[in-house]
Amino acid sequence: MAVDKETVRKVARLARIAEPEERLEPLAKEISGILGWIEKLNEVDVDGVEAMASTVDVSLPMREDELQDGYTGGGQPDKVVANAPKSEENFFVVPKVVE
Repeated sequence: MAVDKETVRKVARLARIAEPEERLEPLAKEISGILGWIEKLNEVDVDGVEAMASTVDVSLPMREDELQDGYTGGGQPDKVVANAPKSEENFFVVPKVVE
């Protein structure tokens, strides 16, 4: 499928993309090349070829959600906030970000 300069101009206008006149012809050639490559891909016979990867029906191994000492402080809040620049009553003190 060949795309001409006028088609690129129309698509750019519809997409509200400002393209200078001198870029329209190179874009038309580039888009035509991409569409030609896609047409070649459509010619490939993929009957009987299974997908190599899929995100459908994938189950990940699950573990119990357990509190582990060292990761979350494990009941030792003083150690959790030990390296904080500022803390108060075992809470992090941060600057106010909402007025």
